[in-house]
Amino acid sequence: MNVLVVAAHPDDEILGCGGTIVKHVKAGDKVLTSILAEGITSRSKERNREKHKTELMNLRNAARIANDILGIQTLEFYDFPDNRMDSLDRLDIIKKIEELIEKHKPDIIYTHHAGDVNIDHRRIHEAVIVASRPIPNKHLIKQLLFYETASSTEWQVPGSAPPFSPNWYVDISDHLTQKIKALTIYKSEMRDWPHARSLKTIEYLAKWRGSNIGVDSAEAFILGRNIQL
Repeated sequence: MNVLVVAAHPDDEILGCGGTIVKHVKAGDKVLTSILAEGITSRSKERNREKHKTELMNLRNAARIANDILGIQTLEFYDFPDNRMDSLDRLDIIKKIEELIEKHKPDIIYTHHAGDVNIDHRRIHEAVIVASRPIPNKHLIKQLLFYETASSTEWQVPGSAPPFSPNWYVDISDHLTQKIKALTIYKSEMRDWPHARSLKTIEYLAKWRGSNIGVDSAEAFILGRNIQL
């Protein structure tokens, strides 16, 4: 199968479905990771890519190493503005994802949950839904899955957005070590315990999701669409 992981920022892809990616790779599936936004620049009051040039370069290098640890065959970067994707026409994001679908013809797409605190996550979720609509005589996406992203999904408050209520789980008991190892490469993005984006939190979350289904470790998703052909 061809698997497309659409993420907003470097590290989201591993936070959300790093163990599942490893499982796909080991099963012989072709996995593409597409990171749409740049990261880093939202930490300044105004977007200034030149000011953060070295940090952005280092972040991309970290992403390459981290994804290589997972066995990703293809990693692509784009330059949508970090935490400012609500300033763009939604159609521009949709068109980019449509290009990715046309180019790579994925059977499965993993992307962000609709209710995350992070605006880039929400805009990308909306764009993936539109870009993957099942139009006759076009490439058919057989499965859509939405992942949780630590320090965004669980920070949303009740009533402000759809809650993350998983109905699809993937056993990553044999792959959690690789996920954690990959995240250690993202030194600029990870935080110390008890931050929600600490390595300890990610391990605890995997154990909790595993306990939800009676295994050692798991990743949880919301199934958006599943087409049985």
